[in-house]
Amino acid sequence: MTEHQPRSLALPVDGAGVVSALFMAPPRPRACFVFAHGAGAGMSHVFMSQTAASLAARGIATLRFQFPYMEKGSKRPDPPVLAHAAVRAAVAEAARLCPGLPLVAGGKSFGARMTSQAQSAAPLPGVAGLAFLGFPLHPAGKPSIARADHLDAIEVPMLFLQGTRDKLAEMELLAPVVRRLGPRATLHWLDQADHAFHVPARSGRNDQAVMDELTGAFAVWLQALEVRAG
Repeated sequence: MTEHQPRSLALPVDGAGVVSALFMAPPRPRACFVFAHGAGAGMSHVFMSQTAASLAARGIATLRFQFPYMEKGSKRPDPPVLAHAAVRAAVAEAARLCPGLPLVAGGKSFGARMTSQAQSAAPLPGVAGLAFLGFPLHPAGKPSIARADHLDAIEVPMLFLQGTRDKLAEMELLAPVVRRLGPRATLHWLDQADHAFHVPARSGRNDQAVMDELTGAFAVWLQALEVRAG
């Protein structure tokens, strides 16, 4: 895999001061993914870093950023209004860094949900689609689809990349939600992967194989998105 070094940035967020961000891009990127982190780990977590590197190898730039609570070292996630402001600031910065390139927004777990909420409240300028890496449909052990209600208001294409062992998105609940969204939504199951996209040894695969499948599915979906936009 080609090495791509991230560039550190300072990102002003309305109502929260400045947060850190990382921009990683191959020499000739085809698109940029505004990549929000999950609730328990920030933008430099190994999963975030490995995903960004794997996407760069497929020609996709990424802009990772800290939510304000993570920047402060707090364990309590920001209220939605502040998280949405961070997403919007990151999208605006990605547009500045990648003029003319397609923008996709989304993220891991909490980052996916905050991005989708922001999009449903008011479309993110220039964003052609949303990609969710482990959409947290419900808390572990508390099956529900209430967290998906806002998705009906989203008009851009959506990609759901989900592990079949994800305890925050039971398969029998998520699949009907995606069907309800119609042709806007694409669901790709990663066999035996959990919410962190780890797989058990008995699966016959390792985490790298899952990563390759995940970013490969992202690239295929992005290609279809580009064709549709063209």
